[in-house]
Amino acid sequence: MNTKYVIATVFIIAVIAVTAFIYVYYSGQTDSQLEALLNLVDDTKYKTSLDAIPSRIVSMAPSTTEIVFALGLDDKVVAVSNYCDYPYDFSAWIEAGDIASIGDFTDPNMEVIASLDPDLILATGGVQAPTIDTLRDLGYKVLVLNPADINGVMQNIELVGNATGKTAEAAALIDGITNRIDAVVDKVANAESMPTVYYEVWYDPTSLWTAGSKAWQNELIEKAGGVNIFADQDLEYFQSSAEAVVERNPDIMLLPAQGMGFGEPFWGSLDDVKARPGWNTVSAIQNDGLVEVDSNTIARAGPRVADIIEDLAKAFHPELF
Repeated sequence: MNTKYVIATVFIIAVIAVTAFIYVYYSGQTDSQLEALLNLVDDTKYKTSLDAIPSRIVSMAPSTTEIVFALGLDDKVVAVSNYCDYPYDFSAWIEAGDIASIGDFTDPNMEVIASLDPDLILATGGVQAPTIDTLRDLGYKVLVLNPADINGVMQNIELVGNATGKTAEAAALIDGITNRIDAVVDKVANAESMPTVYYEVWYDPTSLWTAGSKAWQNELIEKAGGVNIFADQDLEYFQSSAEAVVERNPDIMLLPAQGMGFGEPFWGSLDDVKARPGWNTVSAIQNDGLVEVDSNTIARAGPRVADIIEDLAKAFHPELF
């Protein structure tokens, strides 16, 4: 047989074999990914469909940024907000031109977003709602991640995993977080008592805000083995009073370490808290129960939820850790 024909035949067979393998392999992957991409339902019950796995992602909130980076999507994120500061110092990236900034969290720069031509935008609810509506009207694909509890965070991680082809990574991340939280819950179950806890959202001489039973922090406190002194309030965040705090006499006071995430704490110093009128009778002040907590991990409904629960549990039950 002619050697040239043999070589040509072998080459053709090899090409067909490789092509067949690629087709079988990727057709299976595409089918499963396509199903996920066509059924993306976010926290507003809005259904979004994507044509393909996104390659240009804009993250409009610190919590959504933490999720995409926890899933290893670093090279897909083209912009973040000025408030995004974890897991990297994004301000340095922005200054170096390695990533764009959409500006303020509450009023993102629409021109910057348009110039980036994103195929997926991740946002949160609340004050971003008008911007989300505008982006959708312009044809952009937007997923709103606004979980009410820890289970909602896990669902958000799964949703982003489905939208970005990171289903396996999302499942592994969820398992890791869940296992850590379960370990804390099991350990604090052995505590002899559960301390009562006050979480301060805001304070000035004329206004005091805290968290009720519907607030994200209420579940964090419970998982860590504490009892929110305002858990009987069927509210998220609400304005209470210094007198109510004194009357409910918490064992622990949780104070965010930074003022709304930036600058000095709104509550001043620990000495300032101790000097508040009438607060000298509160158990937390009398028994060294003032606890500074990271203002980001306790406020952001994201993948660091296990971190803050572990930190709170150590503060509530140092004898167990």
